[in-house]
Amino acid sequence: MIHKNVITDFSGKQYTPMIDDTAFVHPMAAVIGNVIIGKKVMVSPFASVRGDEGQPLFVGDNSNVQDGVVIHALETEKDGNAVSKNLVDVEGKKYAVYIGKSVSLAHQSHIHGPAKVGDETFIGMQALVFKAEVGSNVVVEPGCILMGVTVADGRYVPAGTMLTNQAMADKLPEITDEYPFKSLNEGVVHVNTALADGYNKQDVEK
Repeated sequence: MIHKNVITDFSGKQYTPMIDDTAFVHPMAAVIGNVIIGKKVMVSPFASVRGDEGQPLFVGDNSNVQDGVVIHALETEKDGNAVSKNLVDVEGKKYAVYIGKSVSLAHQSHIHGPAKVGDETFIGMQALVFKAEVGSNVVVEPGCILMGVTVADGRYVPAGTMLTNQAMADKLPEITDEYPFKSLNEGVVHVNTALADGYNKQDVEK
């Protein structure tokens, strides 16, 4: 389901999602409102990418939004004025949620803005990222909660970690060659970009 948002006191304009032709949004997923989806992005069944409150939501090229994932955000506008505390800055542009390139959002993970996820990062199953920024080449293992923190590039967050203060975030271990999930995201991105290509080709052939 792909459609415009409604006009409210926190969303003064209607937007139709901007989805690259090479991306694939499953018919049982929802993409609503001010959403930008890049090349070869796979949006799987029951995912919800809802840019009708906080906006815009951005998903970069070659990323994947797996089954049951929720991308949403706190309001970024009130009576026509920006709510700056609920926006993140990426290269001079403001977003409610920014997902970089070749990012994997695994099953039932939640990215709730204001939030940013850097390039080539893996967010594990049932993890929550809220009012947080996650760097590039990071692995967030399943079941983690990240709130109000910044995770540096090249770190991993052990499964089930509740990360709510910056001192804890600064002590996260670095990813080394010995880390068993070092190359996990590369394989997940390959699978999902291939799925996007395959489903688009199947639709063309019908």
